[in-house]
Amino acid sequence: MRLSSAYIPTQKEIPSDAVIPSHQLMIRAGMIKPLAAGIYSILPFGWIVMKKVMQIIREEMDAIGAQELFLPALNPIELWDESGRNENFGDEMFRLNDRKKRRLALAPTHEEIICDLARKFIRSYKDMPQMWYQIQTKFRDEPRPRSGVMRTRQFTMKDSYSLDSGPEGMKHSYDMHAEAYKKIFSRCGIDFHVVGASSGLMGGSASQEFMMECEHGEDVLVLCDSCGYATNLEIAVSASPEIEYTGNETELKEIHTPEKKTIHDVSEFLQRKPHDFIKTVVYMSGENTPVIALVRGDHEINEEKLSNLTHSVLRPAHPEEISEIFNAEPGFIGPAGLEGSFTVIADTVLQECSSMISGANKNDFHVAGINLKRDVKNAVYHDIRNTVSGDLCPECGSMLRVTNAVELGHIFQLGTRYATTMKAMFLDSSGRENPVYMGSYGIGVERLVASLIEQNHDEKGIVWDASMTPFHVHIIPINTSTDEIRSASEKIYEACREHGFEALIDDRKVSPGFKFKDADLLGAPLQIIIGKKWLQEHTVEIKIRKTGESVMSKKTELMSAVSELLSSSH
Repeated sequence: MRLSSAYIPTQKEIPSDAVIPSHQLMIRAGMIKPLAAGIYSILPFGWIVMKKVMQIIREEMDAIGAQELFLPALNPIELWDESGRNENFGDEMFRLNDRKKRRLALAPTHEEIICDLARKFIRSYKDMPQMWYQIQTKFRDEPRPRSGVMRTRQFTMKDSYSLDSGPEGMKHSYDMHAEAYKKIFSRCGIDFHVVGASSGLMGGSASQEFMMECEHGEDVLVLCDSCGYATNLEIAVSASPEIEYTGNETELKEIHTPEKKTIHDVSEFLQRKPHDFIKTVVYMSGENTPVIALVRGDHEINEEKLSNLTHSVLRPAHPEEISEIFNAEPGFIGPAGLEGSFTVIADTVLQECSSMISGANKNDFHVAGINLKRDVKNAVYHDIRNTVSGDLCPECGSMLRVTNAVELGHIFQLGTRYATTMKAMFLDSSGRENPVYMGSYGIGVERLVASLIEQNHDEKGIVWDASMTPFHVHIIPINTSTDEIRSASEKIYEACREHGFEALIDDRKVSPGFKFKDADLLGAPLQIIIGKKWLQEHTVEIKIRKTGESVMSKKTELMSAVSELLSSSH
């Protein structure tokens, strides 16, 4: 490709709304162009990388026997009513009416459509197993699209689905997808972790995420570097290291704490540590039933764990609701002496604690000396807190670390959740009717490209490795007005292409400094610089983008030098 005629609109300035490196660099390198909030055009330079990712995905999906299809993005809403997810997705799903007022949806995912195909095709256990996949545009009305193509309203997803006659077959399909995903991410050159995860809206019995550590990631990952334990924060379990509590009150004691509502303020006022406090948080279930959650003052509640325990979607209680339950303002509420048929869930860390402090259910007062077993009879104990760095690994007892991460892919064992609801049934070998067992497996293609850039960049721009780069070689003639240099550059460009190297030549009439900055921004593994040395010795400089090192090469040795350097950059 020639830069003089290519549509690669590079820019020097960092876009004002771009916060994370991949967003900044994808715009600066002319890979994407924003059209509206969460909606991007993928430009030629970006589409080359997208196609490489999709080709790797196709090869690995085909290798496990999956069959590619292509499903409609525009769906009858009735299918989503059948599964119950029309309501569950809420405002995140785009809905519209056609000219005949028929209700339609833009698919955020395709489980319902796969289930519809399955119930029309599968009649017997002999029709399974099946694995179907597609690479298709998805639509989700994100309330806060951000981080470039990491979180958008329109995106490209590889989603695949397995259909089996029982749980063993489903598990086998799931395991095959897990291995295929490992190969996909490894071939893309990404360092990743396989972690346990929550199934969320998808439902099902088990799921795993493939996560990449990333400073700017929106997910949180819990890792043990000693034994390899890895999980999403949503379901992470851990032991809290032993600490020394400072309270010695054996009976309840009311303390005046005027206008001190937060644990930080009260702990400073009473000169006690935050871990000496009980944090009381009130949620309301879908039936507007109060759920009272208790954690230690230095911990945070994990709302995913709490929702899973209560089997309901929870929302934080409004201040007026809290005042009605506790007869006190938020900030002065606590579990001691609370009367009523409430669900009270306390974190397991609190189970043996005594001499704790919490709100007195009376404005401007707290109470010390709380012993949960004695003073809160109806509390049940579960792990409902967020794991923090320094907690102890449940597998080996080593210290855990908590880090930000990006989700690369997610796989689910859905079981019969969709088939039962949508009546995708088959006859087993004895003639009995059973629901189909399904699995679901997703990879966000744009997100994968952005993640690759997050992991491979420096202050100058993108740093591609040879497997994913749009161009292996960036040819930079220093003086295109010199016939000999211009002719040599063209011959090297053609030689690269003949040898199977994807080449970009900067044949623009701009300054060398401008060319070098664009070359570093676009990030090809090798830059071939043709200048004075060519005129003097027929020698070119090959600059290695990742290290900044340079080697000199004679004309006769250039292609073998390029081949060797590219091989070492994988």
